[in-house]
Amino acid sequence: MILEVGFTFPMRLWALCVVPILLLIYLAWGWKRRPRKTGERTGLEALFPKRKAWKRHIAVVAAIATIVSLTLAWAMPFGYVNVPRERATVILVMDVSISMEAEDVAPNRLKAAQQAAIEFIHELPYGFNVSLISFAATAALLVEPTQDRGRVEAAIDSLQLRQSTAIGEGIYAALDATALIPPDPNHPNDPCPVAIVLLSDGESNTGRSSSAAAEEAKAQGIAVFTIAFGTADGYIMDRGRRNPVPVNKAELRNIANISGGRAYSADSLGQLREVYAGISRSVGYERQEAEITERFVGFGVIFGVVSLLGVMSLAARWP
Repeated sequence: MILEVGFTFPMRLWALCVVPILLLIYLAWGWKRRPRKTGERTGLEALFPKRKAWKRHIAVVAAIATIVSLTLAWAMPFGYVNVPRERATVILVMDVSISMEAEDVAPNRLKAAQQAAIEFIHELPYGFNVSLISFAATAALLVEPTQDRGRVEAAIDSLQLRQSTAIGEGIYAALDATALIPPDPNHPNDPCPVAIVLLSDGESNTGRSSSAAAEEAKAQGIAVFTIAFGTADGYIMDRGRRNPVPVNKAELRNIANISGGRAYSADSLGQLREVYAGISRSVGYERQEAEITERFVGFGVIFGVVSLLGVMSLAARWP
């Protein structure tokens, strides 16, 4: 899919100025009428009877479209397209603090996050490595970078809730996991692109600073994409009492801004799926420039054939 179009020689597009001139000439010619005797046809009517006017219009429009297409081709257009990356590593960092038990997102925050995360890893290009880290009071590497989606899915399904929230520790664990990324067998000396996707619903209350962790990620050239998951009305039951656990977006937004990533938020499973789809496009594809001159030449040939057939139809005398 072409995202946008540019031209190697944009000055050649000035040739398109001839198009409105040709249109004006055609309209003036078509509307021209001269006095004539009753029953006499002159001008365009003599050449092209009224019953064939629609053919004439199609032939002229196709001819002008041919000029436009070939002029655009002459300017040598190029487009930017999204091309799947051959390889990269996505490190999924998931919050398993007690607040993820809140049911403001059905069936609860953790289960919805698990479901969307599994769908996300299966949307990534085949050659990608995926790693999983969970965090609460501490962070744990559950799956090292691997192409085995089944292992990652099983680990996501087995996530268990724990006390406290240490977002910074989750980021540091993800950075440590980059040392375990297997080298590309075809290009063993090339660094592998890495992105961290961090999902949480709260703010840190223990562990090292998440801002410092984001700075370290930036220093290593690794962007952190953050997802604030939940609503302002979330709560959990603690000893029979309702304990509010509203989602906190500020810390996650700060992490994304510092590291060079992007901050997202979602308050439903449907929105979370959309967020993951957007992240998949961001990390799974790279923007490349591709010349598309031949496309415009092809359009020109098609329009030219249509115009030629129209003219032949007008000139033909069928029995």
